[in-house]
Amino acid sequence: MMESNTLQDVLEWHLSIGVDETIADAPINRFDQAPPPAQPHAQSPTSANGPASAPSSSASPAHAPARTPVRTQAPGPSGEAAIKSAFELAEVASTVAELREALEKFDGCALKKTATNLVFMGGDPHARLMFVGEAPGAEEDRQGVPFVGPSGKLLEKMLGSIGIERKDVMISNTVFWRPPGNRTPTPQETAVCMPFMERLIELVDPDVLVTLGGPASKALLGETQGVGRLRGRWFTFQSARMSHPVDATAMFHPAYLLRTPNQKRPTWGDLLGIREKLG
Repeated sequence: MMESNTLQDVLEWHLSIGVDETIADAPINRFDQAPPPAQPHAQSPTSANGPASAPSSSASPAHAPARTPVRTQAPGPSGEAAIKSAFELAEVASTVAELREALEKFDGCALKKTATNLVFMGGDPHARLMFVGEAPGAEEDRQGVPFVGPSGKLLEKMLGSIGIERKDVMISNTVFWRPPGNRTPTPQETAVCMPFMERLIELVDPDVLVTLGGPASKALLGETQGVGRLRGRWFTFQSARMSHPVDATAMFHPAYLLRTPNQKRPTWGDLLGIREKLG
């Protein structure tokens, strides 16, 4: 039997490469599975003088037959086409519910193929205070609701400390599907989701927008500095369809605060600033 420390090392290794949940009820031993049957080789063409000889290895590569890639499914839109499709779908949504339906139809984000659930938003669709984080985690992916894991529980306590309940705010993320292994979303993944996020902010029309963590702050505030330099300052967010700007600020992500408790004190000051801005 493996020693307990060896088992822990194995589990930590799996977590480091993104394997953090089981898919089947029982493990599969790939070594016990029979190999697939060998495919018969294509017969060489014959001529009147017998089988044709194999081509020489010195033949020019220019005459080699082209290989056609095998696709298991039809490719979705990519790049600028995906972003254009996102804008078109988001623009026609006149309610938060319609925006969710548009996201469910959207196939331009590769994260949708690996995630379990769409994680759209949680809370009040007409909230005065809106939080936007980075991406869903494992628990959010299972439940289809943002910020329900450990960082979500900490966020609830943070809100409670300034007299605000979770149900009275809007919470979402810059991408709506969980990246494998909880990695940071790529710029392309964030870009294709941004039209939906902008439309969500337009529909909610909050008084205060709070970005949680560096990726969300850079994506929505257009700043290149880290969240440590952005927090405590006020910015404005405004899209092309908004009639007025929204007061916006940045905060440390609750997941970061769980790893770095000494940053909770300055975050308390940020919360007080948000409460003051809300009046």
